[in-house]
Amino acid sequence: MAALRYAFPKTAPVMAGYLVLGAAYGILMSEKGFGIWWPLIISVFVYAGSLQYLGITFFVALVNPWYAFFMSLMLNARHLFYGISMLDKYREAGKLKPYLIFALTDETFSVLCNEEPPKDIPKYMVYFFVSLLDHIYWSLGAFLGAIAGTMISFDTAGMDFALTALFVVIFVDQWKSGKGHWSALTGVLASALCLKVFGQNGFIVSAMIVILGLITSAYYMEKRKEKQS
Repeated sequence: MAALRYAFPKTAPVMAGYLVLGAAYGILMSEKGFGIWWPLIISVFVYAGSLQYLGITFFVALVNPWYAFFMSLMLNARHLFYGISMLDKYREAGKLKPYLIFALTDETFSVLCNEEPPKDIPKYMVYFFVSLLDHIYWSLGAFLGAIAGTMISFDTAGMDFALTALFVVIFVDQWKSGKGHWSALTGVLASALCLKVFGQNGFIVSAMIVILGLITSAYYMEKRKEKQS
């Protein structure tokens, strides 16, 4: 299928990161005494990346469900902001729309936010296969990690750096392929400023608000100029 052939190379950097990160998650779940099927089931039906790592602590410590709910909401609040930017992109996705919304992770968003397939390839099928492939990479990595964790002892220190490295690879790829860099620079500068002002634990949501505000303002300014010209 043309859409799948087009989508697969786009997800290659995500595959490299998700297989490692998913495997680390599966190994940690195994070390905490969970069976090999738990990481796979959670990855298929929850599919929340960093929240799944935090979920290990929730399971082991038997934390209050309300505390777990609010911690999960804070951790994934960024999805509210970049999800809004995908409303127009997914507007006419039809039956694929619920899954596209469910499977929208940071990395999938990074791949799809500026993606415009050739006109001879159905774009919503490309979006679907990018989302599905990323979902498969994570779930497969988690399952393989859980199996490996039952057979081999691992030192998982530093494995989570693969997520940072993955973001860098995607950012560089978009920088090289993008026509303009103002949005990327806006994200970097806003994040750096909010990190300085709000600190490591509080900068993500504030940075997303600043980025969303700046990009929205620039969008409407551009539309206004088009109407005037």
